[in-house]
Amino acid sequence: MIKRGTGAQKKKQMKQGLHPENYRPVVFKDMSNGDMFLSRSTAKTTETVEFEGETYPLYKLEISNTSHPFYTGKSKLVDTAGRVDKFMSRYARMKK
Repeated sequence: MIKRGTGAQKKKQMKQGLHPENYRPVVFKDMSNGDMFLSRSTAKTTETVEFEGETYPLYKLEISNTSHPFYTGKSKLVDTAGRVDKFMSRYARMKK
């Protein structure tokens, strides 16, 4: 025979004061392909951008799901900052 509980379960409460209150709409821009999307965020920004007829704060991303190889299925990563080239040139002599 399986013994079942009384149905009274402990409900876990979220800790108070941990989460910010100042969420606002922010446009995130993928700098590798120019894709932009709107989301709520507390990210600090200094730039603004026109998006769908409104002006929003702009937060620049190096990579997003629209350019990341895992999501796109492409094996080559677009390297906007030249980091891969710097790494390869720095460690090319060790390869020999």
